[in-house]
Amino acid sequence: MNDFQNIRQHRELTPEKQERSTTLLLVPQEICFLLFLFFLGSTTSMRAHTLSDSIPSPFATAFRPAKAFLMCDVCGCSGNGGSMGYSTGLDNNFIGLRYITQQYRSRDGIFNNSPWVDENFNTIQAWGRVPVGRRVVVHAMVPYHFHNRTFADKSDQHLTGMGDMTVMGFYKLLKPADTMETSGKLRHTLQVGGGIKLPTGNYDRSNNEGSVNPSFQAGTGSWDYIIGTDYAVTLGNWGASAMLNYTFKTENNEHYQFGNQFNYGIQVFRSFSVPDNVTITPILGVAGEVYAENEQYGQAVANTEGDVFFGKWGIEAAYKKWSLGVMGMLPVNQNLNNGKVEVKNRLSVYVNFNI
Repeated sequence: MNDFQNIRQHRELTPEKQERSTTLLLVPQEICFLLFLFFLGSTTSMRAHTLSDSIPSPFATAFRPAKAFLMCDVCGCSGNGGSMGYSTGLDNNFIGLRYITQQYRSRDGIFNNSPWVDENFNTIQAWGRVPVGRRVVVHAMVPYHFHNRTFADKSDQHLTGMGDMTVMGFYKLLKPADTMETSGKLRHTLQVGGGIKLPTGNYDRSNNEGSVNPSFQAGTGSWDYIIGTDYAVTLGNWGASAMLNYTFKTENNEHYQFGNQFNYGIQVFRSFSVPDNVTITPILGVAGEVYAENEQYGQAVANTEGDVFFGKWGIEAAYKKWSLGVMGMLPVNQNLNNGKVEVKNRLSVYVNFNI
């Protein structure tokens, strides 16, 4: 976007309340590629001691490592889980329900002194993990959103509707049976895969009028494509894992395109067995998200890039065929939309039936 276009955009924003769309920062593809190669090198040498928000590891032990796959638009308008993950963290195949809540605030205008808008993004998901053969697992999520935001004049806006469905498939390059003889008590797993986010949720450009946050939507309106990798290692009841993934986003029918997204995460966890066949796993970790600039009609939208770094905590419990968990995320450092969007917290609660 050149200087003239920037000036024109700022003039169009105010009385007429023209669409003000913003989101967040592009990591150069070369950097992502180098990080990916470094990650694969560390996992191949089996020296990784980190953990992830990624899909569950296939460890066939009483200890079930906790992981989740990072994925979301800045405020989760695509319903991908808001970095809360594609799986429970327990190494089970399941069907279940998950509730996700995210609190944000964004400027109601382009200026530094524009009033703040309080935004609440709420999602209920039907989700599941299904094995397909010995080395392939498929994850699917169908979200339903009920969002709301409150403006400086105390007026409210509400949005409800189905979100964007996501389907992911992962292939296990390494699993515990492949590495037991060479690694002793250490158990390794390495998975690679990808998936697609379908535009089943509604994208309404009028929801962006008067706000710098374009993610107050039920969906992005675009077909988006995901690639990712996940490595994990356990020793006894302890575990750690690391993940990377990248989302390629496309233009929707309104000629708006959310910026590509790079996610990473590490976490550590320990499993405790308690009476009555209950296993409890506390989790601690960090996660990060980096966003590219959005585009409209092929032109970059100013101040729509950004990044956020989270601290993460959680606890998961399993009893017979049921599992229950809670996961929270708090921002440690963030720069979203040039400071005009702020994330306050994220929280998820889920209950699943293991199949």
